Amino acid sequence: MWYSTFQAALLGGLLCLDRNVLHIMISRPVVAGPIIGFSLGDPMTGLVAGAMIELLWIDRYPMGRYIPPNDTVVAVLVTAVSIMSGKSLGGPSPELIAAAVLIFAPVAFIARKGDVLVAESNDAISARVEEDARRGDSAAIARGHYFGMVKTYIMSSLLIFLFLVIGTAILEVFFPLLTERLLSALRLIYYFIPILGVSVALSTIKTRGALPVFSGVFLVVMILARMW
Repeated sequence: MWYSTFQAALLGGLLCLDRNVLHIMISRPVVAGPIIGFSLGDPMTGLVAGAMIELLWIDRYPMGRYIPPNDTVVAVLVTAVSIMSGKSLGGPSPELIAAAVLIFAPVAFIARKGDVLVAESNDAISARVEEDARRGDSAAIARGHYFGMVKTYIMSSLLIFLFLVIGTAILEVFFPLLTERLLSALRLIYYFIPILGVSVALSTIKTRGALPVFSGVFLVVMILARMW
């Protein structure tokens, strides 16, 4: 488990860099989930978990100085914990995935606080880089950029590692104790989340077109197909 935890944390930290540095969309949950799932041997669970998280926050995107909830961290956590805990709990069942979503959804806002702190600390780096630019010190400018990237990577990786350890322990201890009624509730939540996601996607049609709705419908059909 520890190897998988470190693997997910280190890879998840790299994916989170895309939010602030690369901007090639690999940080989107629908992409990050399958990548983490593939690294842990279960890309399908990563696709389902990532698509769920993608739809829940598809209407939150950075504009100006606004920093949205960190859905990348949540996608990594839900995927990794569902797969890792599933190895001792009979597989990543719909109930287990739903429980992971409920546990880790608030982490998006905790991670957002970290993103804000890193962004604020980078303001000081920007001021120093401006001074380095005036002096023509290209090496110092590069160091400033790299330092900002390293801070983002370390913060994201540590956060993912910490919550992976906590979340895996919680699920492996308490999930087997859930009653059939609670498991039925989690099963309903698993099938309700995509429907909720489609309703969120509908609100973005004017700004993002029909693609989010198509993605939501695809997820619903895929989940329903897995029922049979």
